[in-house]
Amino acid sequence: MRRALLCVMLGALAAGAWLTAGAAARAQGDGVAVPILLYHRFGHTAPDSMWVTDDTFAWQLRYLEDHHYTVIPLRTLVAFLRGKGPAPPPRAVVITSDDGHRSVYTDMAPLVVRYRIPVTLFIYPSAISSAAYAMTWPELAQLVRTGLFDVQSHTYWHPNFNHERARLSPSQYDAFVRIQLTTSRAVLERRLGIHVDMLAWPFGIYHDDLIARAASAGYIAAFTIERRSVTPADRLLALPRYIVTNADRGAAFARLLEAHDSERAPPAGKR
Repeated sequence: MRRALLCVMLGALAAGAWLTAGAAARAQGDGVAVPILLYHRFGHTAPDSMWVTDDTFAWQLRYLEDHHYTVIPLRTLVAFLRGKGPAPPPRAVVITSDDGHRSVYTDMAPLVVRYRIPVTLFIYPSAISSAAYAMTWPELAQLVRTGLFDVQSHTYWHPNFNHERARLSPSQYDAFVRIQLTTSRAVLERRLGIHVDMLAWPFGIYHDDLIARAASAGYIAAFTIERRSVTPADRLLALPRYIVTNADRGAAFARLLEAHDSERAPPAGKR
């Protein structure tokens, strides 16, 4: 118990240090606001809000190209926010996808390759080559080899941390969170030969304790589902993203890309 508490305390100190790194970014990037787009599933139809049709995704990529947006790697944005890289170009945007649904391989990837854009995939490894809806390890490795896909952690099996904290004892919860954060990272690195240091919070749930634990586990940035653009004022381990739906076409997609800070929604993970 004492060891777990010490790890959390050290994580809190590390998280605080990374948060202050935003001051360097603010000094060189006043007015920077970059939307991070989050996709889940793709197909010919969109049966619910987690799906985007192939036609819609193709239309969105054409819109970005035609309106002179630059899709940048997520890691490039994080480097800037940490004060370790230049400010992103004007009209920068980031594309991510969570969960590892097989349609990322069959439907999303061909368009990503056609447009030569960088994408970050947040994966929970327990589903890969196991769940019927998910990609296989060879498919995921093939995406990595394109040089366009970066794979990062979505914990080991996508738990609801609030539910687990309510049902487990403190010591059980400590072990549970540690496994979710460290096993995911270890498995992805071993299976794909990559470096994993970024995390997407399952269901967008996060709080200060989880942030400290993620920092102590070695994560430098983590991502929520708060619907607004990223600015240097944001916490590195709670960076917002827009969930993209099939309704985001035309004026709706334009508004999403050009949203102002005044449109910020309440933090999803803290409701």
